[in-house]
Amino acid sequence: MIVSIHPYLVTDGNGKDAVKFYEDALDAEIVNIQTFGDMQTNSEESVSDDVKDRILNAHLKIGTSDLMLSDSFPGQPYQLGSQVTLALTVSTVGKSKEVFGKLQEGGEVGMPLQETFWSPSYGQVTDKFGIKWQVTTALDQLS
Repeated sequence: MIVSIHPYLVTDGNGKDAVKFYEDALDAEIVNIQTFGDMQTNSEESVSDDVKDRILNAHLKIGTSDLMLSDSFPGQPYQLGSQVTLALTVSTVGKSKEVFGKLQEGGEVGMPLQETFWSPSYGQVTDKFGIKWQVTTALDQLS
């Protein structure tokens, strides 16, 4: 089952400023903010000082709607035209594989489905129409 869909904004290192701006301009409530420095890493990986304060994920509540935001991923170029993606949350890993597989037909995988610390199954794909999607399985769903 698809649980939710919401816009996901990508900024170029000024995510904290964007969160403050939208909080004020849109009367948004900040639900959660994680930085790249908060990201769990193994001993072989570390987050460099120049990106540790960048936004990994911010969740804002605007009325009854959700708005997500992050800075571009370190090492990936910031591309005009890709500032808005659609974030799709699904209920099970099986459903994420099904939806991701359908979206990737004729498209391009940006990040294959994989387990992350925030989801048992997360991936990024651009569909054949050029629309960028983030597919994630709710953290509490492991089937």
